[in-house]
Amino acid sequence: MNHTLPDHETAERTGTPCDTIVALASGAGVSAIAVVRVSGPATDVVLRHLIGLLPVPREASLRRIGGIDRGLVLWFPGPASFTGEDMAELQVHGGRAVVRAVVDAVLAVEGTRLAEPGEFARRAFESGKLDLTEVEGLADLVAAETEAQRRQALAQAEGGLRRLYDGWRAGLLKAQSLMEAALDFSDEADVAGEAVEMAGAEVAPLLANIEVHLADRSGERLREGFRVVIAGPPNAGKSSILNALAKRDVAIVSEEAGTTRDVIEVHLDIGDVPVILADTAGLREGGGAIETEGMRRAVLRAEGADLVLWVIDGTDPVFDPPEALTAASVLRVVNKADLLDVSGERPVVTAGLLLSAKSGQGFEDLVDELERLAGGLAAEFGQSPITRTRHRTELVSVRDALKRFVNHDLDPELRAEELRIAARHLGRLTGRIDVEEVLGAIFSEFCIGK
Repeated sequence: MNHTLPDHETAERTGTPCDTIVALASGAGVSAIAVVRVSGPATDVVLRHLIGLLPVPREASLRRIGGIDRGLVLWFPGPASFTGEDMAELQVHGGRAVVRAVVDAVLAVEGTRLAEPGEFARRAFESGKLDLTEVEGLADLVAAETEAQRRQALAQAEGGLRRLYDGWRAGLLKAQSLMEAALDFSDEADVAGEAVEMAGAEVAPLLANIEVHLADRSGERLREGFRVVIAGPPNAGKSSILNALAKRDVAIVSEEAGTTRDVIEVHLDIGDVPVILADTAGLREGGGAIETEGMRRAVLRAEGADLVLWVIDGTDPVFDPPEALTAASVLRVVNKADLLDVSGERPVVTAGLLLSAKSGQGFEDLVDELERLAGGLAAEFGQSPITRTRHRTELVSVRDALKRFVNHDLDPELRAEELRIAARHLGRLTGRIDVEEVLGAIFSEFCIGK
């Protein structure tokens, strides 16, 4: 049976925000329970079609759902819902046939369609339930793989960055109003001069706070992963160390020099921080064309790493990494301690860790050091760090505009314009103004039912 909307809702809705959307909100595949979400003006019609009388709002009700299954139904009349619209959740058994039948039954109601990726969250943003930073935090929360990522994403989804940026926005708006007053009373030198001075007093601490915020890369590092590159001469045991840390055979291990030709990555959870560990080609003079290309890639990857494990063979130590790696943070690792134990010899180690990839000696110390470095860097600043390149790009524009504002050589009209530019970029962060070009990229990260 094809149900219709009330008369005042019968306008063409295909592809518009006024459609009622439906999607599986839980994971795809067979599961014990599946959650089907519905949002939009026809949600109450959908529920009457499937279960008869509407349930009590925001109370789980066990109902027979469209003759398909028996499950829990939740009814959230707008605007007190996630999307700000009328919304419902149907919790049914997670078999594919059940889910498909429930979704088809919803789609039998006129004005309904399948949701697009991120459309539920986008509607929440458009109804003012979330700002863009909270939406991005929600996306990161869904994608979080470690406990530290979860905590950071949750803080952002709950408005940590929004509150910080809104506070800055309030100060910026105050400075703008003072500059506008200075322009309005430009014929009264004392009044205009005092207003400009007060505007400068508002901007100075704001600019300082933004500079500190931009200096903090911990949030981006935590979201993207702490990048560790294993580098060193051939046959030092780099691939063996990678396999030992990954606890599986990831890289081929051989006594032949130049076995590793390309970068091999594994993703680990060390101390609740995501660590991206990369094994690279051994660095030496000479080698064929393929090995040379592998060494070039190794140096390039190491230069962009948060940490380089410089691995050397304790029986034939080469202590210092190439000059190309001196800018990176380097942790020296002396491998093959088991061979040194046999001979009773010890290398002259002034710094670094002594271990054996073969016996496992020293690996606990290595993991502890990685945990200390990764964990310390992930928490080196405040609780609401920048987490995305988009944030950094907009804040750099805000900072640059404020730096131009504090240039007293500019005319007052130009200084006022710099404040407008700063406010526009700050508004783009939370989505208050001029955000259409960034919406698609943000919401496309979501799964269909979010």
